Amino acid sequence: MSHRAGFVAILGRPNAGKSTLLNALLGTKLAIVGPKPQTTRTSIQGVLTTPDAQIIFVDTPGIHKSTSLLNRRMMEAVRTVANGPDLVLFVVDALASFSDEDAGAVDLVKKAGAPALAVFNKVDHLRNKGKLLAMIERYRGLHEFAEYVPISARGGEGLDVLRREILARLPEGPALFPADYLTDQPERFLAAEILREKILRVAREEVPHAVAVMIESWDDNGKLVRIAATIYVEREGQKAILIGANGQGLKKVGTDARLELEQLLGRKVFLQTFVKVRAHWREDPEFLASADWRGMTGE
Repeated sequence: MSHRAGFVAILGRPNAGKSTLLNALLGTKLAIVGPKPQTTRTSIQGVLTTPDAQIIFVDTPGIHKSTSLLNRRMMEAVRTVANGPDLVLFVVDALASFSDEDAGAVDLVKKAGAPALAVFNKVDHLRNKGKLLAMIERYRGLHEFAEYVPISARGGEGLDVLRREILARLPEGPALFPADYLTDQPERFLAAEILREKILRVAREEVPHAVAVMIESWDDNGKLVRIAATIYVEREGQKAILIGANGQGLKKVGTDARLELEQLLGRKVFLQTFVKVRAHWREDPEFLASADWRGMTGE
């Protein structure tokens, strides 16, 4: 069998399970996941290397209407990824009702100009299998997908079938990255994302969408990594919710993040967290530019 390699864009509406699918296909946690829509804010590259193939998956923010500068930047990331992949995985939440926004998302798949697999996620929770067949027919009417694959990204159902369908459609060619290459994300960005994920899991109301995390300093002596991180929110009330009574909310977030970072980095971590209010940061071009991980450099 000849070697295959190519780029696979993972597109879909918010909360369809794209990041969970990326992690499942890679066999390791790379993208953070959370119960709130718009957990993913930028494109994330994850590389799966096998003896016969190298698949470069690119996870993206959910396709949505842009209501802030941050949302518009997120959609720019989606459109960039959708421009010229070898294959598209269009992930659909099989439990959600169809809407006009879903039809609009398919339009972006069409513009990609690449073969696309319609991937119906969360089917392990679908009691009425007739609903799945009706959903497949609806999407078949919108676009000529190369295949329709029901899966459970969290439970693993259908992932072997999906991998085979992906490999069958990748072009022949040599590996594009070294065999041990996993992602384009620097460790600083991964640390910020892990901290943000822990906030998503404990925060309530409007706090998750109003949170940004920036790594202010990173000192690694080989045995201990000292990290200072600032968590930005937009209002004093959000700061109070995040810190919690007697600081217990922030303490839990910091502890959970530190334990996962120690697993990721393979050494002890000392994590300091600060919470600051920066009003309307989602509309602030200067702040968004400074928070863009592509501009980060290691120390």
